[in-house]
Amino acid sequence: MNPAVLRIKNLRTQFHTDEGIVHAVDGIDLTVRQGTVLGLVGESGSGKSVTALSVMRLIPQPPGRIVSGEIWFNGTDLMTLKETEMQAIRGKRIAMIFQEPMTSLNPVFTVGNQISEMLRLHLKLSRKDARDRTIELLELVGIPSADQRAKEYPHQLSGGMRQRVMIAMAISCDPDLIFADEPTTALDVTIQAQILVLLEELRERLGMSLVLISHDLGVIAEVAHEVAIMYAGRIVEEASTEELFAQPLHPYTQGLLASLPRFDKTGGRGERLRAIPGTVPKWTEQLPGCKFTPRCGIAIPHCGLEEPPLKEVRPGHRVRCWVAFGEKS
Repeated sequence: MNPAVLRIKNLRTQFHTDEGIVHAVDGIDLTVRQGTVLGLVGESGSGKSVTALSVMRLIPQPPGRIVSGEIWFNGTDLMTLKETEMQAIRGKRIAMIFQEPMTSLNPVFTVGNQISEMLRLHLKLSRKDARDRTIELLELVGIPSADQRAKEYPHQLSGGMRQRVMIAMAISCDPDLIFADEPTTALDVTIQAQILVLLEELRERLGMSLVLISHDLGVIAEVAHEVAIMYAGRIVEEASTEELFAQPLHPYTQGLLASLPRFDKTGGRGERLRAIPGTVPKWTEQLPGCKFTPRCGIAIPHCGLEEPPLKEVRPGHRVRCWVAFGEKS
């Protein structure tokens, strides 16, 4: 088994609002292993992006705050570092690809200038060396006429090209770990496939670890080695991709898989899609038992009374569910 590049222990991140305290990340444990892809899956508002921003220590203060937990990255607890020390890691050893490149790229600087700035800041390259490396990176991520494209502004590029620029920036300093936050959501289906193939090729070539954040289980099934399912700020199930898709144990995971479109052998649509009833709890709401109980079709009385732990029920397969543990009442 590959060594852990990132190990999160009991991470809690909260936001103070006029309506109360939002428990965005509510005590999660997560491990990312060297050279592997971890898929982090859940509905909007489940805490996926906040988890990544917490690791990067980019939570806006106020209103947000990491209230407890440990974030171990290659043997160093990031929570103990000063901001200047964190700046040396952020972007260089841990990078992030954001969901919408148009809001992440600076509209008044050329894309080449923005990549070069990263290289000069973290690798201390000269202006000429940074520019040469920028062209190499743009070529590496599949941008044609890289020399010309480097001189263009974000609005002059297509959505797929902008996302490739974001990937070039993320890999520019050969990081150990990359968070990709919904990197294909705003793209056409054909471009989505190209970006996923590109990420997988770069991961294999550079040996980096990747956390792929998505609500799309189809995307996760394509590239992830392990999957962690998040619901209302907590990990509710974690297993290898093959195991989780073959034998999901948590009713929320089962509901997510049941909502995927399927086709029968003749090419026609298979079973009718089944939606998960109800809605996620309010961000400020703290339920006494399992947070999924109000939407669960197999809940027992114990579910509404006590929060189940995240427990290993098979080798490498952990779940947070009393029914999966064999409880009857």
